[in-house]
Amino acid sequence: MSTGVTTLEAMASYAPERRVPIEDLVDRLGLRRTKLRLFQRVHGLKEIRFDPELSLFDVVLPAARSVVADEGTASRVRHVLYAHTTQAVTPAHIDPAREIRDRLGLHRAEAFGLSHQNCASGMAAVDVAGELLRAEGRPGDCALVVTGEQAFSPKIQLIEDVAVMGDAGAACLVTLDGAGDAVRSYATSTMGEFSAAMLLDEERSLRFSKVYAPELAKVMRRAVAGAGLEFTDIDLVVPHNVNLQSWRQTINELGIPREQVFLENVERFSHCFASDVFLNHTTLREAGRLVPGHHYLFATVGLGATFAAMVITHGASVTPAGTERDAGRKAA
Repeated sequence: MSTGVTTLEAMASYAPERRVPIEDLVDRLGLRRTKLRLFQRVHGLKEIRFDPELSLFDVVLPAARSVVADEGTASRVRHVLYAHTTQAVTPAHIDPAREIRDRLGLHRAEAFGLSHQNCASGMAAVDVAGELLRAEGRPGDCALVVTGEQAFSPKIQLIEDVAVMGDAGAACLVTLDGAGDAVRSYATSTMGEFSAAMLLDEERSLRFSKVYAPELAKVMRRAVAGAGLEFTDIDLVVPHNVNLQSWRQTINELGIPREQVFLENVERFSHCFASDVFLNHTTLREAGRLVPGHHYLFATVGLGATFAAMVITHGASVTPAGTERDAGRKAA
């Protein structure tokens, strides 16, 4: 089996242009004014991207198309992994992963979905993609990880007292020892006692709220240690956009400066299922805030409950021995 280092060769994201202020969702979500104030004043939410006139594939495909637009790149794709949170995103007769593959013209690729880690499924898909490529041992091959879905129902758009879900999609091209962002470590933990997710009873919901920040902080520390780094080596935490309050608690648990966590997209997009960390990465890249050779920490939580963190080094690959080498160019 190959020991190549997983690399995010290219990454892109997409969000609908239509912006919806949180207060405009009061009737749709059945929110009382007290709950609206919670989301706005405590959780820091302002608006979401939400366009019911778009189809699922209108949301999912733009980022994926931009990542595999080059014919030479498309010819290297051996796997298409569609990571989603909602279990059923299409009618039963449509396989969304195969539909994505076919619409992209990637007919040589195997296509399948991952969803059981909910909003942590995107990072899980990156890890699975790397393992598949290592097992197959064909230099130059790559896998396409695609995320994105829609808040098509009020029941999945609202996580009670926690988050309001928005629409977005993302895609990243995963290869081994390539040019781009090297994955230095991946850590995950699943607490099955909370597997009922949004259907947890009051007692378990309270217990989950108490273990959330300590467990997320623990997994983030494991990822940093697994990369052979200290938290002071991490330039920025690239988080999911669930809300500001949960991140305040996690930041306190970690004992790090608030400025070390990128939270600006919480008010701009809110929580976008499994796409958040990729959406935030592209936001930072487009703003020129990712520095080649610097280290970044993805962190997210999927209801159910899976805590996940991944350390990447931007614009530099890492050899199997762990030493950095210039990749020659930044991730696209």
